[in-house]
Amino acid sequence: MPEAKLSYEQFLEAVPTDCHAFMQDLHNYMLENGCKATFEEKKTSSLASYKHTKSKKSVINVLIKKQGLIVRIYGENTGKYPDFLNTLPAEMVQAIDSSGDCKRLVHNTCSPKCSGYDVTIGGKHFQKCRYSAFEFLVTAESNPFIKTFIENEVNERNIV
Repeated sequence: MPEAKLSYEQFLEAVPTDCHAFMQDLHNYMLENGCKATFEEKKTSSLASYKHTKSKKSVINVLIKKQGLIVRIYGENTGKYPDFLNTLPAEMVQAIDSSGDCKRLVHNTCSPKCSGYDVTIGGKHFQKCRYSAFEFLVTAESNPFIKTFIENEVNERNIV
């Protein structure tokens, strides 16, 4: 299927029904905090992307996959809210742990422009790729943590 632009309403139609309220709340929050949203139909999934208008960089991507709604957070400021990271539930820490290592941080083999995440959660050190490190399945347990993670990141970006 070729890539195509979608409206928010078209994107929301593809979101699993049990995630509609979460997605609507997240969408409203991102817009209220100065992010620009785009929606696309990609080859493998529908994608919502929210970019911070000051930095012009993505804050989050929301993907609709077979397993459900996935939120990818670009946590460029995780060093400024380490206490929050230590509150993440086990399923989210496991998702971070099983994500790909940052080849630049670990082996110095990726692009020098690429910047992975170097974080410690619960005493465990992670050096993870920016494109998969903070990619979480939306569940009843993860919802509030995903939202708070995003709020922490947006707040830090708004300070700059």
